[in-house]
Amino acid sequence: MQYKTIVLELLEDRAELHRSLRAAKTLLPAIYRYASELKASHEEWKDRLSQARPGSDASQIASEALELALKDLESRLPSESAPAGVEPLSLDEAMAFLRRHTPPA
Repeated sequence: MQYKTIVLELLEDRAELHRSLRAAKTLLPAIYRYASELKASHEEWKDRLSQARPGSDASQIASEALELALKDLESRLPSESAPAGVEPLSLDEAMAFLRRHTPPA
């Protein structure tokens, strides 16, 4: 799992935040910090989901846990207004994003 890559893409999606971190020369420390938080949250969600659904498929639990951890992280990142005419991702688009960034089990 490349948490740093996922975090970098989240920050790049927030262009203003990405620019300000880069300008302040704090982009790399921010990536490491957010990646560490994402990993810890992912592990915590995997534990919670495993306890709630013993016997469930481990890869399914891991995928769901990552989705929840990403939502947690995204909710803590400063939001930017979407440009006019840009719609938020649908659930299918978000799941496709996660599948592209989750290595096979």
